[in-house]
Amino acid sequence: MRKRFSLLSVSLIIVLSLVAGAWLNQLISGDNIYDQLNKFKDVLSMAQKVYVEDVDTGKLTEAAIRGMLGELDPHSVYISSAEMQRVKEDFQGSFEGIGIEFAVLNDTLVVVTPIIGGPSEALGIEAGDKIVKIDDTSSVGITQEAVPKKLRGPKGTKVRVAIARAGIKDLLQFEITRDKIPLYTVDASFMVDDEVGYVSVTRFAATTQSEFVEAVSKLKREGMKRLVLDLRFNGGGYLDQAFKMVDELLPKGKKVVYTKGRRPEFNEEYISSGSARVADVGLVVLVNNASASASEIVSGAVQDWDRGLVVGETTFGKGLVQRQYDLTDGSGFRLTTARYYTPSGRLIQRPYGEDKVKYQREAFERNEEEGENITHSAEKDSARPKFKTAGGRVVYGGGGITPDYIVKGERLGEYAVQLRAKQVYLDFANKYLDTHGAAIRQKYGADSRKFAKDFEITDEILETINSMAKNKGVEFKKEAYDKDVRFVKLLAKASIARSIWGNVGSSRVTLLDDNQFKKAISLFPEAEKISKSLTSLK
Repeated sequence: MRKRFSLLSVSLIIVLSLVAGAWLNQLISGDNIYDQLNKFKDVLSMAQKVYVEDVDTGKLTEAAIRGMLGELDPHSVYISSAEMQRVKEDFQGSFEGIGIEFAVLNDTLVVVTPIIGGPSEALGIEAGDKIVKIDDTSSVGITQEAVPKKLRGPKGTKVRVAIARAGIKDLLQFEITRDKIPLYTVDASFMVDDEVGYVSVTRFAATTQSEFVEAVSKLKREGMKRLVLDLRFNGGGYLDQAFKMVDELLPKGKKVVYTKGRRPEFNEEYISSGSARVADVGLVVLVNNASASASEIVSGAVQDWDRGLVVGETTFGKGLVQRQYDLTDGSGFRLTTARYYTPSGRLIQRPYGEDKVKYQREAFERNEEEGENITHSAEKDSARPKFKTAGGRVVYGGGGITPDYIVKGERLGEYAVQLRAKQVYLDFANKYLDTHGAAIRQKYGADSRKFAKDFEITDEILETINSMAKNKGVEFKKEAYDKDVRFVKLLAKASIARSIWGNVGSSRVTLLDDNQFKKAISLFPEAEKISKSLTSLK
């Protein structure tokens, strides 16, 4: 009996161990991951063996990875080894090309943002533009990896693109001369007047915090008491750099941003250190619908702490955190590992579905009502969750950062767009400076502010510009011209200023007729009134 019992017990234990082991293996494997890997291996192996033509298994594997990540969310992506090198260039060095940040969404090449100071931005290519042809060849269906091969190249070489833009019926034709793309992230900083400083930040890369500190420190030495921080068209970048920028704006001990993931190791909290260099200046942050990710961390923290005012248009709405993982062949992938939240607890990520082009486009098609929005009544009928700022104002999550004052950016009309696309402004500036450059430099010297204020585009200059446009195939339509003449003057003048003083010169000119900026300047008393309560918060 003892032997039979022992044998029965041992047998039972073995059976239970096998069952438990199988169950544990299935639990550990998570969703039968080994079965899924075997399924993929079987398909790949069979394709290699019996497909009608020779197959590139590496190419198939990459396509499978792209498709897999594409099922997750709009921001989890595969990065080939060639792309990985360019990623490093974008955030740490420089490269030669047309100067855009792009995404391939549902087989469509979309401009995420033109890089300030690059040739695409100079020609007027905009965030949200869809590049449908490259050198007369359709780019529909182009892969993420193929885009740089088509658009990057040695400085001085040219590439033609056809662009579909919302609101314009016909395709826009651009011939872009490739150039060395500047990768400074603070593209312009200067004193607007005796008290107001202006800093424009185009993205958040490895050097952003040091560039920002250098800029604001210089402006403080020049007497800055108020700051306009321009994050329009800033598509984001490194989260830690966004935190470090806010750390320069807030007193010690304030939560700036926090992240939550499915796994606890991705939960992080960022608290201001108290080393702020500009916590004592009045602050207005400019944003628009192309401001995303790290830009939304900054503007969200400023709004939640009532540190200043946010002005412009509702931001893109990207609240997902990606981590980059390197693979052995030099490629890698970015995987969304957490969501980030503003100090009040807001998740600013917009809802997304399977249509990624629609997701991208929706941010640029909002119909917002302009005006004061301090109490955020513009969103009062929203189904989005409510939160409160440090001072008790209601704000909303789940759809980007909606400004405290909504001011829509003005869009160029067809004639002004065509002049930019055909490089008329650039050609005009070069030719004009050939004959007038010495006189302008002698009159204004280093004083780009005086040039912006005093220099005028005359009727004679306009006739020259229109003649150059005609020679480049731009049809003159009086109605379109009359509508755009103000912008024609502005952009011609800005092109001259850029040629002499760089981005600072052109920014000084364009800000003079920038309705969002002009509104921001007028709101400093209100911004300072709101921020007074911050010093008393614990």
